[in-house]
Amino acid sequence: MLASGCGTGPPRDTPDPGPYQPPTRAEKSPVTSVPSPRGGAYYKDDGPGVNPVDPATVPDAVPKREPLHRFANRPYEVFGRSYVPMERLQPFRQRGMGSWYGRRYHGSNTSSGEPYDMYAMSAAHPTLPIPSYARVTNLVTGNSVVVRVNDRGPFHSERVIDLSYTAAWKLGYVDAGSVLVQVDSIAVEGGPQQGAPAPLATRSEQPLKPPVSGEMKGIYLQLGAFSAQANAETFRTRVARDLAWLTEPIQLRLLDGLYKLHLGPYRSQDDARRVAERIRAEFEVAPVLLQR
Repeated sequence: MLASGCGTGPPRDTPDPGPYQPPTRAEKSPVTSVPSPRGGAYYKDDGPGVNPVDPATVPDAVPKREPLHRFANRPYEVFGRSYVPMERLQPFRQRGMGSWYGRRYHGSNTSSGEPYDMYAMSAAHPTLPIPSYARVTNLVTGNSVVVRVNDRGPFHSERVIDLSYTAAWKLGYVDAGSVLVQVDSIAVEGGPQQGAPAPLATRSEQPLKPPVSGEMKGIYLQLGAFSAQANAETFRTRVARDLAWLTEPIQLRLLDGLYKLHLGPYRSQDDARRVAERIRAEFEVAPVLLQR
């Protein structure tokens, strides 16, 4: 999520790391309480609002049969890295750092087109089908939650999943910001995720071409390339929100069948590289420098 809070997982066929042995109930740590934003626990005040929903009252997501999204499961590229979402739900286990995103993205569109609700039990994942369900386990405490995957991200090299604020709170790591987790896909009996391929759009159903800026020549930074216009628009919104200091426009261009986000133009490669370094420092990913 962009979100980010919204923020890269290993390949979709990550080897099974073996069964997880949770600690006994006596060894489990209690879920932490909601911290105060004034204490500095949240990046850019990304925590709960003035009248937050009590996370303790929010139940886990309940897996159910849902058709896969028409566009959100297509291959895409962000900051020079390519991602190939799964076209059907299959046994999947992954371990890595889990992060979370909150108020900065609350109400913004997710990759599924739904508004992001930081108080719902949802998650963003680079390659799991949208929508699908997963059990996420805090490997430090053994606590686990069930979430609905409806967004793409995180796009950070060490992170494998972005949880909603509430899901992260229930796992006890909103203070720390991230924790080592295990992600297990959940099959829904009789659902299309159990083997039927994700529905793909026919040629007549392709999204309309976006408006393209004038062919201004110069040096640009490519932030991402997407097969679905909606995903590109969502990511552009997140970049603009997270990197409010950017002065150059983020252009959406349809090139070679992909919706590409270009930032610029810049007067020189040195100017572009300075901006790229700052983006890399704040996003932990690298834009691609190009000239057109």
